[in-house]
Amino acid sequence: MAKMALLFVLCVLPALAIGSRPMSNPFNVQGRVYCDTCRAGFETSATTYIPGAKVRVECKNRSTMELVYSKEATTDSTGTYNIEVDEDHQDQLCDAMLVSSPQSDCATVSPGRDRARVILTGLNGIASQKRFANAMGFMKEKALSGCAQVLKQYEEYDE
Repeated sequence: MAKMALLFVLCVLPALAIGSRPMSNPFNVQGRVYCDTCRAGFETSATTYIPGAKVRVECKNRSTMELVYSKEATTDSTGTYNIEVDEDHQDQLCDAMLVSSPQSDCATVSPGRDRARVILTGLNGIASQKRFANAMGFMKEKALSGCAQVLKQYEEYDE
């Protein structure tokens, strides 16, 4: 019985203590928020980036879809956000998502560009703690003049 108690003290308790502490090297989720000025559904050369946009990272339990983590941030002057996550979310589903735009003329969420999946675990072979999320966007109510020329750049030519 004494050997079992000693084994418990030497092996299990340190593992529990380490597991309950926040990570010493947190994840950094980084991405950008843009304004689709041409209503193209993707970034173009006419795209602008939105300072002051609100973004949130949420993680949900994969089986119950219960929210287990949420943290919000605001984009800087270049439309870039950085959210520090100091927990490993191993088998959870984590997404960066748009919350709001400070630009009233560019506050409609671009369909399909409202969230980006991020993997927040150190158990996946990625050496870096930095996680890059796909750009997310809002779109203008009306496309800017000159967008026809911009979109013409993206046409494919079959010859």
